[in-house]
Amino acid sequence: MPQFSDATRGRILFGGDYNPEQWPEETWHEDVRLMKDAGVNSVTLGVFSWAKLEPEPGAREFDWLDTLMDLMHDNGIGVVLATPTSSPPPWMGRLHPDTLPRDADGHIEWWGGRQHFSHSSATYRHYAAAITEDLAARYAGHPALTMWHINNEYCTFDHGDEAAAAFRRWLREKYGTLDGLNTAWGTAFWSQGYDSWDGILPPRRAHYLNNPTQVLDFRRFTSDMLLECYVAERDIVRRHTPRLPVTTNFMSLWIGQDAWRWAEEEDVVSVDIYPDPRDPLGAQHGALVQDMTRSQARGPWMLMEQAAGPVNWRGVNHPKPRGVNRLWSLQAVARGADAVCYFQWRQSRQGAEKFHSGMVSHAGERGRTFQEVKQLGAELARIGREVAGNHTANEIAILHDWHSWWAGAQDGRPSTEVDHPAVVHAWHRALWDAHLTTDFAHPEHDLTAYKLVVVPQLYALTDAAIENLLAYVRGGGTLVCGFLTGVADEDDRVRPGGMDARLRELFGIRTLHEWWPLDAGESVECDGFRGSLWSEEIEADGSDDETIRYKGGELDGLPAVLRKGRAWYVSTLPEPDELRGLLGRMAAEAGVRPVLDRLPAGVEAVRRGDLLFLLNHGREAVTVEVPGTHRDLLTDTTVTDELSLGRYGAAVLKP
Repeated sequence: MPQFSDATRGRILFGGDYNPEQWPEETWHEDVRLMKDAGVNSVTLGVFSWAKLEPEPGAREFDWLDTLMDLMHDNGIGVVLATPTSSPPPWMGRLHPDTLPRDADGHIEWWGGRQHFSHSSATYRHYAAAITEDLAARYAGHPALTMWHINNEYCTFDHGDEAAAAFRRWLREKYGTLDGLNTAWGTAFWSQGYDSWDGILPPRRAHYLNNPTQVLDFRRFTSDMLLECYVAERDIVRRHTPRLPVTTNFMSLWIGQDAWRWAEEEDVVSVDIYPDPRDPLGAQHGALVQDMTRSQARGPWMLMEQAAGPVNWRGVNHPKPRGVNRLWSLQAVARGADAVCYFQWRQSRQGAEKFHSGMVSHAGERGRTFQEVKQLGAELARIGREVAGNHTANEIAILHDWHSWWAGAQDGRPSTEVDHPAVVHAWHRALWDAHLTTDFAHPEHDLTAYKLVVVPQLYALTDAAIENLLAYVRGGGTLVCGFLTGVADEDDRVRPGGMDARLRELFGIRTLHEWWPLDAGESVECDGFRGSLWSEEIEADGSDDETIRYKGGELDGLPAVLRKGRAWYVSTLPEPDELRGLLGRMAAEAGVRPVLDRLPAGVEAVRRGDLLFLLNHGREAVTVEVPGTHRDLLTDTTVTDELSLGRYGAAVLKP
């Protein structure tokens, strides 16, 4: 199988999406000059070029792309060639309305934007395969080609007739019989029993709540259909270029794809990360996504897109303060990225994203954005040989599963205030603040390499996942689970007792009497901390080794946190400092230590191989204790025992 290292070859890929079709040809040569000045060694071509490549059905206009491929090669810049299938030309929707997706109300999503394709449309798939085949045949032997990028940010939901027919086929393969489907979906409720496959539809607009398992299966189906589209194009390009790696870019912690399954089909796992520069937890968001992507890749990964400055899709789009682009890029490298790329190279003058920044902004080469990009390119070239390909094993895993997220995000649940990504962020933040680096894992993965496994929330768990957690604890691992874990099975069927009996025994819970969700801004008092968002009326079975109790209110004196041996259960969301302290204590007892013992506030320390990355996320200079003698690869200076980091400063230390 092709490997990412074949494309990186001891360097960090640096560049971004290049959309030269938006510019006259004379600009292309100016772009190449600036790319070389900035240290760009990789560009992605063709992401949104379908109408340019195929201006009418069956036509092929490759001359302009030939010129660009040659231009890149002549200047030592590799090309990640994209299939253009995320944005079909207007003629396709006009001539073939079956290619257009419909929303849950039956409204057509028309051309004029992007991602306007039905993943289930045979016509769309035919045209996508044809353009991919011709691209691969034409450029398979081109020396500029280093990697394939399939489509872009797969994110289409479709409730139309084409999707309905495909959904029925998917369900027949999954369940075999209508009896099996009716049992899994619990259709005895509300007289929903199906007597014919033809009666089954996607979860379209209903008078009241949709069947939850129908919605859950539709999420699974959508992920699978999009994956089919990816695999079909991947297999075409692999046939022509079997030694080149293939990728497609995930969006950060996006609900629509089972990224664990998708990652298995990619040679390179890549992601787009766009933290808000004004968000005080923007760096932690980046760290979470980086940890998750590295874990999906099981090694180095690709930062396919980030913004060099402001984006265009928030209510207020703030630029990045001086130094933040460099800092967040180095953070990605610290957490495993072997490619640092942007959307896009040159900021567009027209179109929906003309206010989305580029590596070359509207200010041009004299602008601050390009000057910072140029500095970063030089630094990545300086450290690339020492960094690329390195990987560090972590001793803590956070468990995450898209199917559990889908099941727990239904309507008709105890609290709409409980947002799964926000809960995952809260627990990851606690570990990040404690300077404890983490992997992510699926609940059915082998967990034996980890000393501490953290489950912020897994509402739905398969029997295999539960047995895996039990085996992990029996094997000597420390497990800590948050609230609303193990409530339902894979069909979103509530388990007897409101939590799986095996987990209740593991945590020392006799009875979970009631869930007590909290209103926004409401909190509960516990021994030593306050909790928010959620609480539970729990009766312990007396086997617990340690209990933290609620104080006051309806739950006064009842367990808030239970410990039985190496298994912990936390029935509320402790405030950030308290959760950090609690998880820090658990990690210490499990034998996990921070990367460095003493760090100033706002400083992040990450090890990658034998390198120590220090990242100052604060606006003030700080001094960091680093016992011993090191070489800072960014400045090529010797550091002994302590290091000064300026505002948004960074260092990469080699012992």
